[in-house]
This record gives sequence, C-alpha cells and structure tokens, in this order.
Amino acid sequence: MIAVENFVHDASASRVVFQPGAIGRMAAELARIGVRRPLLVAGRRTAASPVYAEAKAALHGMIRAEFTGVPEHSSVDAVRRLRDLAADDGVDGFVAVGGGSASDTAKAAALWLAEGGELDDHASRFRPPDALVVPELRRPKLPIAAVPCTASGAEVTPSLGVRAPDGHKLLFSDPKLASRLIVIDPAANLSVPAALMLSTGMNGLAHCLEGLYSKVHTPVTTALALHGIRLFLESLPQVARRPDSVDARGTLLAAAHLSGRVLLNARTCLHHAVCHAIGAVAGVAHGDANSVMLPHAIRFNAASAPAAMKLAAEAMGCGEESRAQEAVADRLARLQAEIGAPARLRDIGVPEALLAPIAAKAMNERGLYFNPRQVSGAQEVEAMLEQAW
Repeated sequence: MIAVENFVHDASASRVVFQPGAIGRMAAELARIGVRRPLLVAGRRTAASPVYAEAKAALHGMIRAEFTGVPEHSSVDAVRRLRDLAADDGVDGFVAVGGGSASDTAKAAALWLAEGGELDDHASRFRPPDALVVPELRRPKLPIAAVPCTASGAEVTPSLGVRAPDGHKLLFSDPKLASRLIVIDPAANLSVPAALMLSTGMNGLAHCLEGLYSKVHTPVTTALALHGIRLFLESLPQVARRPDSVDARGTLLAAAHLSGRVLLNARTCLHHAVCHAIGAVAGVAHGDANSVMLPHAIRFNAASAPAAMKLAAEAMGCGEESRAQEAVADRLARLQAEIGAPARLRDIGVPEALLAPIAAKAMNERGLYFNPRQVSGAQEVEAMLEQAW
C-alpha cells in the first residue's frame, strides 16, 4: 500500500480556455469575470507581435489603457508606472500578454493598488537557514487575465517576483492574484520565436522536476508534475524540429500550464533560487539560466530525494537505469543538446568573477526554504555554479 502523508493543497479559481483561435473569444470571456475596462500589459517586443495585435483587435472598443513598458525582469519602477496608470484611468482589470514578466508586473500592480504602502512592505522574507515569513494580504485585488506567450506557466500562480532597485528579487504571494482567466491559443503562438519557447520550456520543466522533491509537494502536484514532464520531453524536441506545428506548440503550452499548477502549491527550490540570483547579478534571461543549472541542481538534491528521482526517471523514459539521479541529469543533458539549449554559464554571458556574488545572493532566496537538502552555506552554491560554468 502507498502511504499518503497529510497535506494541504490550494486550487486557483481560474477559467482556462485552450484552443486555436481562443484569443478571438476574449471579449466575451472577460465579461464573464466582470472586466469591461481592461488595461493591456506587455513588454516592448510582445507589443509589436501578432499575438498582441490579435488581442487588441479582439478587445476593440473595450481597452481603457495600454502599458507596454514591461522589462525582461520585472522591476519596482515598472510596477509603479503600471499602478499609477491603472489608478488614473479607472480600469477594472488587467490583461497580461506575454511571459512571466508581464504576468508578474500585472500581479504586482494589482497588489500595490490594493494594499498601499511601499511594494516591498508586502514581500515574503526568507531568513537562513529555515525561516520564511509570508505577509497576509487581505484586501481584494483587481482581476487579472493572461494570454501566455511563453512556456513558464507563471500566469497560473498567485506568486510573483519583482526586481528591487538594488537588484535582488522581491517575492510575493497572495491567492487573490492568480489569473482569473487564462487564454491559451496554440495557433497564435506560432508567431512566438521557437527559441523563446524552448528556453522558457526548460523553466517549465524545472517547475515540474522541483515540484517532485519540494518539501511542500502533494499527491496532486506529483501527478501534475509527472504528466507535465512527459509532455515537455515530447514537445520540446518537436518544437525544435517543427516550429510551425500547431500541435507541437499546443502540447508545449499544455505542459507549461501543468507546470504552473505544480508551482502553485509545490513552489520552487534551490534551482530557482540560484536562477533568480543569476538573473539579478548577471542580467541573463531566466529561461537560459534554468536550462544551464537544472542538471546541476538535480545532482545536488538527488541523494536527499531518491523517491522523487525514481519517479522523474520513469517519467523521462530512463527509469530502468539503476542510478536514477544520474539518469535524470544525463537525460537533461541530452535534451539540452537535442534542442540547442545552453549548457554552460559562460555560454550565456556569466563571467566567472560573478559566481561568488551569485552564490551569496542565492542564500537569501525563498526557494531554499522548500529545498529537500538544507544548504549549509554559499560555498556549496558556488561549487555548483563552478561545475556549471
């Protein structure tokens, strides 16, 4: 008999519309959640894309305002400008078009509008080695709809990250910030560069793998993670080979959505803590950092999570091998080569001189709280970074 430990599992009250052409239904879908004066949120490149043009056309006559100043790593300054725009124009909801940064910027603006004060007043605080303080945010928030254009799955979660002026990542969580509506359109995704989908897909795959061994995983997140892993392993090579396949894009987007559902409860661990620090210190894309660091984080945690490694190996098609932890890391290395994903920090522009500052910054990241293996100090993280460099 399989013994199931006690657990608590949260589920977001979001409506998901997944089909080619789904963007064309957005006006009616927004009305279902009570949004009639939306503010569109996107980054500069997304705002120039066909996906954004489709969303604007679908919402013709409804759009109250647009904010297209989302940076690659969402920042307090960008959130402040979006908050002020929303307050001045009397919007009744946000529509985030793009990836995790667009969703996080909309979430942060909704939070700040509701809670007031300074944004960092409401951030979660991790105190090494094992203390996490999450403020209780009680006030109602403006509803958020999302049109994901990447494979990060960030639009599913009630959590977000925003870069502070000093470069470190402020992390927040409030169940009321999860997207009320998620519109996933595989046909529209064909206009998104395949390289971006592959990079962010490695981020989504990391959500699933970390979700298997997180200290707060549940039977529900494990089931979602295992199917997500299978879909990622199938769809990432397909998108690399056939970037114009609607079916391949759809499978990858479905995997990403499952990864977001995993992230909602299981959170992230050491791997994402290090990736956040890499982004803050070196300014590299989050998806690229995820691709490079994932095999190394797996090796670091494997001995502390043998059951999770066995499940991961089976889902990745290498469960017959005797050493599951090495099998998973090796399978990830083969996937990197198969889809052309970066495998070394030096290849994504991280100087060796920054490894120590990255390790030091990672020690204050919330993800360490959920990691199955306690990190004894920055030297352990730096050693892992050196292996990845």
